[in-house]
Parts: sequence; structure tokens; C-alpha cells
Amino acid sequence: MDNFSIVTEHIDMIKYVDYLQRKNADALSFYPMQVFEREYQKKRLFLALLNNQPCGYLYVGASGTDVKCHQVCIQYDLRMRYYGACLVSAMENYAAFAYTITLRCGFDLEANEFWKALGYRVINIVDGGIRRNRKINIWQKSRNEAVEILSIKPAVGKTNNSIWVKNKKVGIVSSFSRGRKLDEYRSIVINNKNILTNLHEDEEIWFQTNIFDE
Repeated sequence: MDNFSIVTEHIDMIKYVDYLQRKNADALSFYPMQVFEREYQKKRLFLALLNNQPCGYLYVGASGTDVKCHQVCIQYDLRMRYYGACLVSAMENYAAFAYTITLRCGFDLEANEFWKALGYRVINIVDGGIRRNRKINIWQKSRNEAVEILSIKPAVGKTNNSIWVKNKKVGIVSSFSRGRKLDEYRSIVINNKNILTNLHEDEEIWFQTNIFDE
């Protein structure tokens, strides 16, 4: 019988979490290793062990009325819903006194069905990063009977980076963009309009999708 457990301390946790994040870069937000080092000290990283070997992890935000689930990842060859559900259960225990748990999931990912099966509901749909041109489903689950979740139908689709690639080749966009708002940055890519000429160099913004501010 498999020996499965979840821990918040492990000598290889940071290295493993960073490795699995990079391996699944198309599906996950990216966090610098310094973030994981900080969150490890705060015990916000849950590491899944199968037969004493790391097989997945979950990164959760600070406790409060609404707890943010930042990342959940299980190794591809072990991506059974049982292990993922166990990690989510550990997070829900951590968020026992929260009103809600909220997370983001790209509309093209199979994980949307996973969250639905665990009782989460989509409360909003937002634009994701320009590079993949994807929609992001905002999933939420109530942890308090007094909090009612008003849900909508999840967005479903496929990513398309053709616009990004085209504009990158002609030098209109790059990993950095200068602008006051993400809407301006998006306009550059979607509408192929160079609207940066009136902005100042000190307004440089690094845009990173799927990240919650705590």
C-alpha cells in the first residue's frame, strides 16, 4: 500500500517546489525562489510525499477572511485526483477560520474540472497574460455557511500566442512594458498600437499574471 503524507518541513522542499514549478511553467504562475524560502518559514508550503519521496506541493497565502491558493501541482505521472484532493484538504484545514478560499485557473486547464469536483465555484472571469492570451477563471469556495457563493459558468478555451509572437518579432512588445495600466499594455498587443510614446521611463512595470497580493 502506498505511504502518502503531507508535511510543511522537508530538507529538499524549496528545491523540489522550484523544480516542479519550472517543469509546469505553462500552467502555473512563476514565483522566484526567494518567495518560496520566505513562505517555507511561514509554513505556507505543503509538500506531498509518496513513499517518502516528494510528489507534489501546494502554496497557500496568509490566513484571513479570504485565503488565496496560489499554486497546486502534482507530478504528471502521479497526477491522480486523490493526491491533489489531499493537498487541498490540508489547505482547507489551514483555512478553517476563513470565510472563503479563492484561486485562479487558466480556462484551458483540466484543473478546472478538479476544482469543480471539490465544490469550488467560478465567481469571476478575468484576462490573463498577453503571452498566452488566455482567460482566467476565479474559483471560490465558502468556508462559512453564512457566506453564499454566487457562481457563473466557467470560461473554456485554448491559449493562442500568435499575436504575442508577431508583435514581439517587430519589437512592439517584450517581457517588459512601460505603462500606467495593464490595459494599455494589452492594447499594444491586441491592436498593434504603439501607445508608449507619451509615457516616462520611470513608469516601468513588470507584468506577471496569476499572482495575488496579500
